[in-house]
Amino acid sequence: MNQLLARSLVFFTSAAVLVIEILAARLLAPYVGVSLEVFTGIIGVILAGISLGAWAGGTAADRGEPSRLLGPLLVTGGLAALVAPLIIDGIGPALTTGATSIILASAAGFFVPAALLSAVPPVVVKIQLASLDETGRVVGSYSAIGTAGAILGTFVTGFVLIAAFPTRPIVAVVGVALTVAGLVLWTSRSKWAFSSSLAMVLLTAALFGFGGPCDYETTYSCAIVAEDEDRPTGRTLILDRIRNSYVDLEDPTYLEFRYIRLIVDVIEVMAPDGPVDMVSIGGGGFTLPGYIEHTRPSSENIVLEIDAKLVDIGRTELALSDETEVMVADARISIRDIRDGHAEIVVGDAYSGASVPWHLTTVEFTEEIDRILDPRGVYAMNVIDYDDLDFVRSAAATLVEVFPHVALFAPPTYLTGAGGGNFVLVAAQHEIDTAGIVSAIRARGGVENAIEGDALDRFIGAAPILTDDYAPVDQMLGRF
Repeated sequence: MNQLLARSLVFFTSAAVLVIEILAARLLAPYVGVSLEVFTGIIGVILAGISLGAWAGGTAADRGEPSRLLGPLLVTGGLAALVAPLIIDGIGPALTTGATSIILASAAGFFVPAALLSAVPPVVVKIQLASLDETGRVVGSYSAIGTAGAILGTFVTGFVLIAAFPTRPIVAVVGVALTVAGLVLWTSRSKWAFSSSLAMVLLTAALFGFGGPCDYETTYSCAIVAEDEDRPTGRTLILDRIRNSYVDLEDPTYLEFRYIRLIVDVIEVMAPDGPVDMVSIGGGGFTLPGYIEHTRPSSENIVLEIDAKLVDIGRTELALSDETEVMVADARISIRDIRDGHAEIVVGDAYSGASVPWHLTTVEFTEEIDRILDPRGVYAMNVIDYDDLDFVRSAAATLVEVFPHVALFAPPTYLTGAGGGNFVLVAAQHEIDTAGIVSAIRARGGVENAIEGDALDRFIGAAPILTDDYAPVDQMLGRF
């Protein structure tokens, strides 16, 4: 085998493994969400595939003619890549959150292609070894080439492909390219070559014919816009299987989600009548900006939203108006462009799956929120937690570190630990009118209570403060 072909095989199979690894998170997200646990499970499974594939490939190369292995490995690896999305979509609806489910799903979809493709480099090295005197140079050079391919696969996928194309066509192109390359090397076995070609055609057709569970595949989420059967003008935005937002296209004052109604109570009690300057961290379905525009004309709405596709969905499907300014970037970056003391209201409602992105929970980010708040301003943060409530306790502790006045609003069962769901934390540099907020809650038939002061301190207990150096949000969340 000439050196150019050998190096190309190692380079591109290594790149393909990393492409599959990154896309695995996109394929699993609609079913198990996006969290540190998901990425951990995928990385662990892919590494296990690489390890077993490299060992098995080297062993097989020592026991037989290594050149006869390359074609079958590429073909089966390509076919395994093609079938991976179909496996995930098949088992996806039955998956639950949790490490076991994540690892099993990752293994079902991605272990085999990672192992098969990782068997190629040691086979190539065996072919290229002319003598034991060259072992170090050959093994070292091909290891470097494989690593370079993995780097390219990582960069191209993360920075270019995901932003430009849906996931399944990318997988299809990678799978087809691998299979075709394998068939070229495997031409001496025409029967198997024909069968593999037919399988490749059928799998590719299935992959393109089945678009997966998403209406829209954004850079960060699998998005579905569902019409409310009981309310024809109602639309629910579902991100990675979680009901993220609800809007009524004709009545922006209709608030379906309990926590949004609670945040509106906070705004109505704490903000002066008339227009307000509001900053929303996280856009989702842009429910709250629409409500404020309708109920408080001439308000200034700024939304910090990382996902540009969600903005497009909001404009075309969810009645996001042009009057709302959307800063498309990570909120940790875009908040720097908001002047000191600008906002009367800041709402924290950014989510990745079922959790707040960890870097938007820390003391350092909370200090930035305090910076952009008017001295009489208020910060309201939506927090989802269950079971032992570790996250909401730490979120409250973190706010207390920056703001002298903090209150927590939730149904009574949530506060005792007997239930869980959406909590709303309210923080300010001045006294919070908790009695007025609770009165507004009761007036609309709500059940949420407030705790503050000593009661909040007892609720927080010994919960750690979240910082940029320590914010294990995914691990803190209770499972549901």
